[in-house]
Amino acid sequence: MKEIFLDSDFDVDETTAKINAVMSKWSIQFLDINGPTWIIFDYDMEIRYVLHFEVDFTDIETRIKLEDLKLNVIHHIESLKDETNYRDNLVSAVFLQ
Repeated sequence: MKEIFLDSDFDVDETTAKINAVMSKWSIQFLDINGPTWIIFDYDMEIRYVLHFEVDFTDIETRIKLEDLKLNVIHHIESLKDETNYRDNLVSAVFLQ
């Protein structure tokens, strides 16, 4: 398992490219977007990557960047036309407190 830590200065395009490259691998099946922690699973549902966003969820600019990143990655996953899937819970009341 590889862990990646990102702060609020992360670049959306660069991070999108990195995640998309991982998601394009044949051994990746699932991306679980759960607030500040995004987990990428293989077909055995073993964790391959964990992305930790060490950001302030109350900051609107950061949330916009996270939404842009999420939409970019979801668009890529849907374009793969295979069994790769995702679950999205980027922003909920829990992360805004």
